[in-house]
Formats: sequence, structure tokens, C-alpha cells
Amino acid sequence: MPIPSLTPSAGETYDASQKPPPFGHALKHYFALDDDYVNLNHGSYGSLPLPVIFAATKMGYEIERNPDKFHRLTFKPLLDKARESVAKFIGAETDEVVLVPNATHALNTVLRNFEWREGDVLIGATTTYGAVANTIRYLADRSEQPRPEAVAVTYEFPLTHAQILDIFRAKLREVKQQRPNTPFTDVPPLSPGHDARAENAQGNKIVTVIDSITANPGALMPWQEMVRVCREEGVWTVIDAAHSIGQEPSINLGEAKPDFWLSNCHKWLYAKRGCAVLYVPKRNQYIIKSSIPTSHEYVSPGSPEAKVKGTNFAMQHEWTGTADLVPYLTVPDALAFREWLGGEKAINEYCHQLAMDGQKKLAEVMGTQVMDETGELTVNMPNVALPLPAENAPGEVYTREQLKRIDLYLREKLLNEWKTYAAHYFHAGRWWCRCSAQVFNEVSDFEYLGKAFNAICKEIKKTILSEKSG
Repeated sequence: MPIPSLTPSAGETYDASQKPPPFGHALKHYFALDDDYVNLNHGSYGSLPLPVIFAATKMGYEIERNPDKFHRLTFKPLLDKARESVAKFIGAETDEVVLVPNATHALNTVLRNFEWREGDVLIGATTTYGAVANTIRYLADRSEQPRPEAVAVTYEFPLTHAQILDIFRAKLREVKQQRPNTPFTDVPPLSPGHDARAENAQGNKIVTVIDSITANPGALMPWQEMVRVCREEGVWTVIDAAHSIGQEPSINLGEAKPDFWLSNCHKWLYAKRGCAVLYVPKRNQYIIKSSIPTSHEYVSPGSPEAKVKGTNFAMQHEWTGTADLVPYLTVPDALAFREWLGGEKAINEYCHQLAMDGQKKLAEVMGTQVMDETGELTVNMPNVALPLPAENAPGEVYTREQLKRIDLYLREKLLNEWKTYAAHYFHAGRWWCRCSAQVFNEVSDFEYLGKAFNAICKEIKKTILSEKSG
């Protein structure tokens, strides 16, 4: 087979015995970003390091040399290595961890495996990621019973962690108080009152989806404390940690003990897209009866095999049909590159400090304000108000059509004319941006972004917003 000469060029490899360049623009040499692109939106899709791209490309050619050998023999030990690596990283056991295409897929795997009963409640939030919120809505909208009732917790940032916990706890208790005749006896194994013999009983349950870091705004939630509240209240927890792995430091799921937890490895961890980890502790694997889609390794709950294998959780997710497995197998390469950069502590300290310094500079350039001055809500994704009017009531300044047009205008102008990007969103009556501070960024990037937003928002005021009063 005419395989190309796979010799790494500059930036596609590194000498693990040598020190890396300092954090900042010097490291951009190791990422596949355009020279003139100022990327402050790493959080949405990730930014793949060149050494990981090279490793993935090399692996792709190795697969095509003998596809049968790879899919029938080679991939399993490689996948096991990737799962072992990520399990160790998040403080879990290997057989509690599987890899799936993305966080939305993982979330659907959990929610669609619950056996819903009439009277069950599924709780999200007003800040829940769009596809996740729609999954909750879909399950509640199904025409046939049984189906859960959808409930949302309202969060309007800025909020302190103490305020978030108060709002959350109050909503859980309100749900129960409003349904005094509903027996919420289907509680998680670690909650008071759980009866292991009652896994197939007909009591009702409350399941809540909790963001570890909300998408918009990019706010760190007190999710571990929220898990403890749920445990006390007998509520099942599904932690949507899409932005956590590689951004949130010192994750230890063995200590935090959520019922389910999921995160994208292709965002902050540097693995190839798409790759996400789904954590299901052994005590809850009886819930996950099938992978999505159902695989060859499905075990019928009533079969003799089920008495030995249970739901066969890890094996079910090993092969769910022919797919590109390379992204999963790049996890060890991503972790090795991060270790070369200085390890998790050094990466997180740089990115967090840059997030705090960068948001201050951005607010200064735009003449606006940051959402979080203390750093309690901020890991590496600071939120800063845009220089556009705020409104005290819905519709006071913006029509729904104008909000859509402004969003599109910002997107096109930032990417096409200014060659930069940060997420932008409308929350609590005003426009904000969510930046991502990464190892290849410096404060000057935030300054440039501020100049771009100033120019574009000035154009918006003269065009889209002037039309309403005209």
C-alpha cells in the first residue's frame, strides 16, 4: 500500500525530555490554528494540538493497512488503555467508564435508559444546554405514558454559589410539596431509604440534570454540593460536565459520588473530536440496560447471562456499530501532551489567571463589566458584558427577531472580518460574551477581541437597533 511518509514536521512532535515553550503565543506553534486567527472560543469545539493530530493521522493509516485486523483484534487493548487513562484522570474505576461520541450522546444514554413512570419528575434549568434541555422536553412530550414531567430551575447570573444552592434546594422541596400524594420512593442507592430489593418497584423518582459548568454563561456551579443535597433528598443526579475534564481541576468522582457524570474529552482535554466520557458507578449500572444504539453485547435483563454479566455496561459500549474509533484512542496522546506542557496544575493555573486578567482587560476596552469579579464562578471561561443596551423587561429593547439577527451579525463579523471569536449570548436582559482562556492565549488576545466587539456593536446600534425606533 502506498502509505505517505509520515514524518512529523515542526510542531507535530516534541521531545518529552526537553522543556516546552512558555505558555502564551509561543505555544501556538503546537496547534493547527491559522496564524492570523485569535481563538478565544476553545471551549466550544476544542483546539487540537498538532502532535495529537499527527498521532491520529498515523493511526488512521495503520487502520487502513488491515481494517479487519484492527477492528477484530487491535482496537480493544487500545480502547482499554484509553479508558484506563481517563478513569484514572477522573478518580473512577475503569469498568465504570466508557467512551462515546459527545456529551449529548452520553446524556441521552442515561436519560433514555431510565424506566419512566407516570408521576416521575425530570428537572433541568433555564441555563441547561440547548440539546440537553430539548432531550428533557422530548421525554416529557412523548405521546404515550409513562413519561416524566419536566421542571426547570431558574438561574439568572451573576449568582454566588450559596445563592445557587439555596435556589436549587428550594426547587427540589417545592417539587415534592406540590405533589404530596406522589410516593417518591425510587431513590439512588446512596440515599437514605434506598431498598436494593426495590429496584423494580413501582415508586416514583426525581431525576435532575446538573451542569458542572454552565455553557452560557460559562459559570462553575457548586455541583458537588448539589450532589450532596440530592443525596439527602433522594434525588437522582446526572452531571452534565461537558466543559469540565481538562478545565475543572482535581476531579475525583469516587469522592464526589454523582449518580451519573459525563464530559467531552475533545474540548479542554485535547482529544480528537468527537470523544466524550460517560461515568456510571457500578452501583447504578443496572439502570443502563442498553447502549445507544443497542450493541451486539446487549444482555436481556431476564436472561441467565444477566445473572453473571449484569447489564454488561462496558462491553456494550465497546462496539455499537462501525464508526471512527480514532478519537477515543487519542486520549493517551492528549494526556501525554498535557503532561509535557507541565501537567494539570500548571495548565490550570495559567489558564485561570489568564481568564481573570483577560476579562478585566476586555471589560476595560469595552467599557462594560465582568460577570464574576471574585473568581468563584470562573474556571477558564470568563463572561463579560457587551457594549449593547440592557433591558429591564423582555421586549423593552429587543424583539425576538432582532436578537436572532444580532447573534448572526456578531458571528459573521467576528469570524469573517476580524478573524477572532468568543461565544456570545443574551442572558438576564443583556448581551454577554464567554471567552475561553487557553495555553496559547495572552491578555493581548482579549484586548483585540474587545476592539472587534466595540466596532461590531457600534454597527449593530446604527443598523439593527435603529430600525425599531425608525
